[in-house]
Amino acid sequence: MFTPILIASFISSINAAAIISRSQSYPLSQRSALGPQTTLTIGNNVIAPDGYSRSATLVNGEFPGPLISAQKGDNFSILVANDLTDTSMYTVTSVHWHGIYQNGTSYADGTSTVTQCPIAQNQSYLQSFSAQNQAGTYWYHSHYSCDGLRGALVIYDPDDPYASMYDVDDESTVITLSDWYHAEATVLRYIIGNVADSTLINGLGRYAGGPASDLAVINVEQGKRYRMRLVSMSCDPNFLFSIDGHNMTVIEADGQLTDPLEVDQLQIFAGQRYSVVLVADQPTDNYWIRSLPDTANASFVGGTNSAILRYQGAPQVEPTTVNTTSTNPLVETNLHALINPSAPGVPEYGAADINLNLAVSIDDNGIFYVNNVSFAAPTVPVLLQILSGAQDASDLMPNGSVIILEANKVVELTLSTTGVGGPHPIHMHGHSFSVVQSAGNSSFNYANPVRRDVVSAGSLGQQMVIRWVTDNSGPWFLHCHIDWHLDVGFAVVMAESPSETRANMQTAPDAWDQLCPTFNALSPTQLGGTSMDLYEAATNMSDSLYPPPAPLPSST
Repeated sequence: MFTPILIASFISSINAAAIISRSQSYPLSQRSALGPQTTLTIGNNVIAPDGYSRSATLVNGEFPGPLISAQKGDNFSILVANDLTDTSMYTVTSVHWHGIYQNGTSYADGTSTVTQCPIAQNQSYLQSFSAQNQAGTYWYHSHYSCDGLRGALVIYDPDDPYASMYDVDDESTVITLSDWYHAEATVLRYIIGNVADSTLINGLGRYAGGPASDLAVINVEQGKRYRMRLVSMSCDPNFLFSIDGHNMTVIEADGQLTDPLEVDQLQIFAGQRYSVVLVADQPTDNYWIRSLPDTANASFVGGTNSAILRYQGAPQVEPTTVNTTSTNPLVETNLHALINPSAPGVPEYGAADINLNLAVSIDDNGIFYVNNVSFAAPTVPVLLQILSGAQDASDLMPNGSVIILEANKVVELTLSTTGVGGPHPIHMHGHSFSVVQSAGNSSFNYANPVRRDVVSAGSLGQQMVIRWVTDNSGPWFLHCHIDWHLDVGFAVVMAESPSETRANMQTAPDAWDQLCPTFNALSPTQLGGTSMDLYEAATNMSDSLYPPPAPLPSST
């Protein structure tokens, strides 16, 4: 996800840096995982994950970025180093640890313009935090662009109550799903209705009409049981995920254990994660893994939107298995939280301590509004505003996009959509929430709803209802996880008990204090990523465009 609105007014004309080296993507299962004390070097290189070469934003030279692996209770200390050089993309960055609550460490959430300023070129920022009692499947990504800075993060639980259900759960069973674009996000952000060129599974895929490039291979041994951790790193589409000839048992959604639920296909939205147990009980062979995006004319022709499940002893050839119609797809209302399953508060619609209604609309220019306000990133991060003394919504920027919530209250949020562009995956930082009404469903469930941190808000005329408790003081972003929608205003900030934020927060490191002065001192050419040249490139690709950027100032 990214918020380039902040820097658009600073950037002038740019010339793309020459990229002369090349890196290659490999299946995540072939890489070694990093530990919770590590360094992520953010840089540029040319890769061809679907056979088409382009410059990208990479983590330690890889896409997807390396898996970060930890044990429950570990402390994280991750140095993010900005080595970006390609000015056709953003050269400032930040990293958000998606799904980690950051209780007491909101300054480490990695959300540009909400909890920090971006990290400038040739600078680094050490993000230290603990995940306290969290365990499960998470991920990390940039708040600047859909050009490649994305990776999985898994916290393993040595006392997992479902450990007896599987034999293998390691880096080889993490499966990442992503959309991939042949143009830079700094061009695509001006186009209304982007369609990805390909789907990548563990960083590999094919595009329609392209070469038969390598596909990811997931290796299994007959008779063994595997905990497959699915991570949707999508910038836009949701995927229908299935494995030919195999059922899957869902046991986790977004870091929260669920009652076991057997399915033969699941829909996974941008930012969501699932753990599924797959039993390798079929004849030794190769089987197609399918991840079909919700885009027009998507298919599996030529191995697109696909990877390979390969049994030990099977020949190294592509599968010949046939896609069959799902008879038992995942339905969100059939998912139930395993631990403390009831939603907080009085089990009745509208009976929470705080009842919020957010109406999402879209205008003729494709700009999104939440309760008639389009989110425009503030020039001072919301957290810094709060720590500087701003306590009321009227004092906090951006005006109309910050909602103040009292501490230790049950909040019920109803979000409805009245425009096109759905279904919208809604993510809230700082919390998981109980989904008491799923989009497209008329019933409510306060007894045992699924608990997660990304939920579909559905499409035109639908609504979803979620509940959580305001037990984590700080400013938390709530937004659509379709990057293009966030970029044009689909977001608000939930500021929980701002008067208590400083007392409930560990002291921010000196490096955090220096992020904004360093960023604010940058010249336009040091920011990268937006210029009239990029808008003109978009005009050559589509007639359906957002309004052009405002005139850009001269470099200083």
